[in-house]
Amino acid sequence: MSATALMLLSGCNSATNDDQNIIDKPDYKSETGIFDIDALEALGRVTEPVVSPDGKKVLYGISYESVEQNTSNRDLYVVNIDGTDPQRITRSEKSENNAVWIAGGEKIAFIYPVDGVAQMWVMNADGTDRHAVSSVEGGISGFLLSPDETKVVMIGNVKYARKAEDIYPDLPKATGRVVDDLMYKHWDEWVTEIPHPFVGNFDGTKVTDVTDIMADEPYEAPMKPFGGVESFAWSPDGKTLVYVSRKLTGKEYALSTNSDLYAYDFDTKKTRNLTEEMMGYDTNPAFSPDGSKLAWLSMERDGYEADKNRLFVMDMATGVKTDLTTEWDYTIEEFAWNPNDLSIWFIAYHDGTAPVFAIDVNTKTVTVEAEGLVDFTSLSPVDETTLVTMNHSMLRPNEIFVVTKGNTEAKAITDVNGDIFSQLTMPTVEKRMVPTTDGKEMLTWVVYPPKFDKDKKYPSILYCQGGPQSSVSQAWSYRWNFALMASNGYIVIMPNRRGVPGFGTEWEEQISKDYPGQNMKDYLAAVDYMKQETYVDAERIGATGASYGGFSIYWLAGNHEGRFACLLAHAGIFNMEAQYLETEEMWFANWDMGGAYWEKDNAAAQRTFANSPHRFVDRWTTPIMISHGEYDYRILASQGMAAFNAAKLRGIPAEMVIFPDENHWILKPQNAIMWQRLFFRWFDRWLKDEK
Repeated sequence: MSATALMLLSGCNSATNDDQNIIDKPDYKSETGIFDIDALEALGRVTEPVVSPDGKKVLYGISYESVEQNTSNRDLYVVNIDGTDPQRITRSEKSENNAVWIAGGEKIAFIYPVDGVAQMWVMNADGTDRHAVSSVEGGISGFLLSPDETKVVMIGNVKYARKAEDIYPDLPKATGRVVDDLMYKHWDEWVTEIPHPFVGNFDGTKVTDVTDIMADEPYEAPMKPFGGVESFAWSPDGKTLVYVSRKLTGKEYALSTNSDLYAYDFDTKKTRNLTEEMMGYDTNPAFSPDGSKLAWLSMERDGYEADKNRLFVMDMATGVKTDLTTEWDYTIEEFAWNPNDLSIWFIAYHDGTAPVFAIDVNTKTVTVEAEGLVDFTSLSPVDETTLVTMNHSMLRPNEIFVVTKGNTEAKAITDVNGDIFSQLTMPTVEKRMVPTTDGKEMLTWVVYPPKFDKDKKYPSILYCQGGPQSSVSQAWSYRWNFALMASNGYIVIMPNRRGVPGFGTEWEEQISKDYPGQNMKDYLAAVDYMKQETYVDAERIGATGASYGGFSIYWLAGNHEGRFACLLAHAGIFNMEAQYLETEEMWFANWDMGGAYWEKDNAAAQRTFANSPHRFVDRWTTPIMISHGEYDYRILASQGMAAFNAAKLRGIPAEMVIFPDENHWILKPQNAIMWQRLFFRWFDRWLKDEK
């Protein structure tokens, strides 16, 4: 349904303030008919669809950005399961998140911040009579209600690190941080607080008797930086709460991925470890509808964060654990129980896309439930044969779809951005199979400019994926948007090089301890293959990437043998020895690099550090642009600065942009627009005729 048909229901009160601060859908009108930065920023971002208890409606959120306010805002909407009668039910200054149906669908619970402190709120299903129901000190970042809605677990923070005033009370204005162990920083923050599960009683109007069930434990639950309410599972009777935690601190935490599932019993107030003998990541617990089984995702090997995500099920009566995916050679991203207790729906990357699958709990048989030239995400079951999900592609962002068993073509029930795309001529996407240097075939996505003419010559950009074990599928991104690149007149080449999921365990694992090896040959093979096409201008090919993709750019800068006319690296690793000691998650460095650079007898580690990009600067000849955020504590901004300095000292044309208020990603609207403008200014300068 067109977003223009969405109607604001009356009574969106309490949290609605000055109208001029409300962020609504922009009135976008294309002047060119081509997808551009303005169109990208105008899109509504659809998230978190949740089916009502009666299966008749879907609750979801749409976020819009305000460039002027330099922020975004998410409001809540409801649509019938058949796509009719979409309604907007909130219109607030701040975002409503974590929204779920309660009271049989008569009310909605959600998170909302006031004066920067977020609490759990409740309102009527039409958006009226909204009020806060929790008052956790410092606020919460998520919640999950028990099945009978009499209890709730909320994610709150507890103090972790000492402050200067704790050590020397007579120096209240001192700002020094005293550090005596590892994991003092993580991704984009200094770790001064950690999340804990706070459980309270809920009567529908107020949360009371709130207790930290991990009181005095110095461990995270959920785990930073990405853990949320998916880290918790209530038993159907509400007597047990299962939660995810890695009960390690400091150096031990930095070296290990061994998280476990813990069951807290509300009658005995005791906790037991359900996965003590399992040594890798154990995450995403979910009870079967009848409570007889617990399913979760499990990685086998400690220290390997990109290990295969297996789907395990435990019989709660016997404790017997079963891996349902012993014959399934792909890693699972997310799953949901079928209400019939007999099967589980899941999403996994498979041959360049992310379909919806189902697996029989007894026979382990896997079937395809929904597929297409798309990536599915999110699973919200309706009944035994129907579920609500979302999908996106390189050409369209998320919309909400209904999947019905027996029909692998999902049905769209929203079209939030249809009015924008109806004004635009979009690029086209093609799947190419590229021969690799070791005799295999590599799926490579190629995105062509709008109104592509094979009789013309086009500049091209090779896209190098980050991760390194991240998919190159039908992804939609507001930062690395391939439709936007192609709409600016470029052919975009996107190889599923060694290391990406979706092509089996062997393909994905090959990249570990071989960063400058076969996957780099895969990149060059894709470029050489596409150069054979008459419409590819072999003299005007650039390359770009972020994180591991940024490492790839730095490495290719000294090893591309004249293939590229210019390069652009964001948040990349330049000096592997420095990175080994600067990063925080040491398990990642140890697994992927092979170990420490001082381990002279460690052949894998020595090979890694001998091939660090900074060792090939003497071969650099190609113009390079570098960007980085100073809040990036995973790959420090000094990596980008060192690469820029090296380029300038070598006399190579170079440009650098440092964002003092961004992390590993560029998130703020005005910074995002600036970055996109600089991105295309740089490539246009070196790859187009109008230099």
